[in-house]
Amino acid sequence: MSQAVQIFGAVLILTAFALVQFRVLSPSSLVYLLLNLFGAGALAADAFHERQWGFFVLNGVWTLVTAASLARRRRRIAAADV
Repeated sequence: MSQAVQIFGAVLILTAFALVQFRVLSPSSLVYLLLNLFGAGALAADAFHERQWGFFVLNGVWTLVTAASLARRRRRIAAADV
């Protein structure tokens, strides 16, 4: 199961990266941020479970930064609707 979670998380993050590099998505788009959030979150959870602390820190921070970006995006959209 661990390998499947790792592959799933990696595929999500790499898909987001490739789509931005090919200018299909913007780095601030909802799809990009969600791919990163779920990918890094899955990898962080698996790393925590497997006690791989360096990998956990990397993906935990990636998840937190992405969550903060999603919150900032949501506030910006809410402010524009006023």
